[in-house]
Amino acid sequence: MSLIKRILFFYWEGFRSMTIGKTLWIIILIKLFVMFAILKVFFFPNILKRNFKTDEERSKYVIEQLTTKTK
Repeated sequence: MSLIKRILFFYWEGFRSMTIGKTLWIIILIKLFVMFAILKVFFFPNILKRNFKTDEERSKYVIEQLTTKTK
């Protein structure tokens, strides 16, 4: 049996025999979905896409922001 198959079988057997662990994994997956899908939409808008029309304008803005000294 190859190493990858043994690793997959190890995790498959571990998850299959879980009782409360399955519930915890479901909670973890729901929290990850909320963090990455829902919060991104509301709290991290795509400012570059909104303020600039082309990739060239976006790249110039980013380079300017990274190389300009602040006080």
